Amino acid sequence: MDINDVRGLGSVFALAAMLSVFWWAYGSSRKQRFDKDAEIPFLEDDESPVTRGDKDRSN
Repeated sequence: MDINDVRGLGSVFALAAMLSVFWWAYGSSRKQRFDKDAEIPFLEDDESPVTRGDKDRSN
């Protein structure tokens, strides 16, 4: 086994890993979760730093 065989196996492994990530990311069983997570930036933040009582900590 020479270096070219190792490179070939590395390429096959990288392709398999990439296809696995695509399968995981685009699988239909995770679509609902990803759609819900995509809405997170548009949700209103009910608790801002001012309303938590952090505005005045001096005694």
